[in-house]
Amino acid sequence: MIELTIILLQRIGLLLLIAFMLTRIPRFRSLLDRDITAKTVIYYALVFGVMGAIGAHVGVVIQGEELMMQPLVFHLEDDVVLIGFSLVVVMIAGLLGGAFVGLGAGIVAGLYAAFLGGSGWLANALINPLAGLITGWTGQFFSDERVIAPNKALFIGIFPPVLYMGLLLIVLPNQETGVEIVNTIGIPLVITVSVALAIFTMMIRVALNETEREAALETNRALSIAEKTLPILRDAPLSVHACKLANLLYDELDVAAISITDRERVLSHIGLGDDHHQDGEPLKMRLSRKAVEHGEIQIAYEKKDIQCRLQSCPLQTAIMVPIFRSGEVIGLINLYFRHSQQIRQVEIALAKGLGTIISNQINGFEAERMKELLQEAELRNLQAQINPHFLFNTFNLIHSLLRVQPDKARHILVQLSQYMRANLKITSESLITLRHDLDHLYAYLEIVRARFPDQIDIQVEIESGLDEVEIPPATLQPLVENCIQHGLKRMEKGKIHIQVVEKGGSVYVAIKDNGRGFADGVLPLLGKEPLHFNEGNGTALYNINQRLKGLMGSQSELHFENLAKGSVVSFHLPYQS
Repeated sequence: MIELTIILLQRIGLLLLIAFMLTRIPRFRSLLDRDITAKTVIYYALVFGVMGAIGAHVGVVIQGEELMMQPLVFHLEDDVVLIGFSLVVVMIAGLLGGAFVGLGAGIVAGLYAAFLGGSGWLANALINPLAGLITGWTGQFFSDERVIAPNKALFIGIFPPVLYMGLLLIVLPNQETGVEIVNTIGIPLVITVSVALAIFTMMIRVALNETEREAALETNRALSIAEKTLPILRDAPLSVHACKLANLLYDELDVAAISITDRERVLSHIGLGDDHHQDGEPLKMRLSRKAVEHGEIQIAYEKKDIQCRLQSCPLQTAIMVPIFRSGEVIGLINLYFRHSQQIRQVEIALAKGLGTIISNQINGFEAERMKELLQEAELRNLQAQINPHFLFNTFNLIHSLLRVQPDKARHILVQLSQYMRANLKITSESLITLRHDLDHLYAYLEIVRARFPDQIDIQVEIESGLDEVEIPPATLQPLVENCIQHGLKRMEKGKIHIQVVEKGGSVYVAIKDNGRGFADGVLPLLGKEPLHFNEGNGTALYNINQRLKGLMGSQSELHFENLAKGSVVSFHLPYQS
């Protein structure tokens, strides 16, 4: 029995090796991922069915109690029984592909075994599809894993050989012969098939674990590099921090040397060969220039491709990875190795991923910088707006006062100069103190009072210690101007109350008037979009709101409310006592 078991294991070993090699093909990985469709079921069933036919040829032939060892079986007499190994292949198909793949492979293998003949042809024709179906169903029932555990495969592998022995006892015409065959082959076949399934699943699991562990390590390394390069690339362009980046990559990667280049020259070289591969030298390698011109990764497998002037240079091979910014190659990361055997697919994939990560980081930071510049330009444009009608009216006021009240005209002119000086500051500073913005407002109010004497009463209430809070320039003046031009128009006595107090951990600023308030249809739209109406300035309110949100955050947006008499415009400023 032991000798027969060893012989069976020897013959099954070849089939196991072929099946294992098949599962290494990328297309067969879909079996492990359970990515099965009707088309793939037919495909895999035919492939494993052909393998099952091969397994029938390497089986053993039994005549009574005599075991007839043949290298290959091609034809059987009527008085012999073929114990083929197609059963093992079909069970593997069921475990990997499920019940339908196992059934399809079993039908193909069973028909071929029946074609070979022998007195047990019917048992061979029936057991193969049954084994594939049973193994596929029980395998999916016992485990949701990609590959079933070896101990479970060992347990499942017991049943089909036992069923096969029963079929032989039923279909063989001579019962005594059937009993002799079952006594001879039964236990060795059960042991061989179940152990073969367990070994096969163990091989698959070990191979998958090794592959996934290596992929996980490389992914973790790439993510670690990406995290560490963020502060380096954020601070300045690649050319400024090339040495820092090269040192980081040299420490993280298992390479002989690292070079960072721009399109023309080496920016930094770290590692072996730094005595003659020096910073500032032009790109010499033909493959480096090709990587820059075409934007594709290049690999130097031989030392002559390195094109080093020193024959004793320890650097033998290299991977050249282009770095992009806005779709244009701005430089290379060269990974150097001591031997060509060190450049595996893992290293190539890691180099490609590294180039993509660093390029995406550079593009992201570039987009952030462009967005900041654009936002700043928009804010400068919004801040630099001055109402031309106000200037013309002020000039006419000064002109009319020059003859009758020259001192007052001089005072108004001084206030106008202060007002204009404050507006010039707007284009040079994003934020100023509340005290400076109030100076701008007071200069404006002096001019307004000269134009409308005794018609407007303005009160300013500022809580102590809040005049140093930062605010976008020219925020209060346009809001007060809006009250005068819109809310207080055609009123005999207008009142404006400006309040600045600490409230809920922030600075609350409110500008109230006793005017006619905002139109109900316009109130929900104020500050949210530019509005143009005959009276008032909806565009100015929108611009102020955009400045506040852009510079101070969304919590500082304007709020508009109608009161019993008049209206109030309010907003909050961040505050730290």
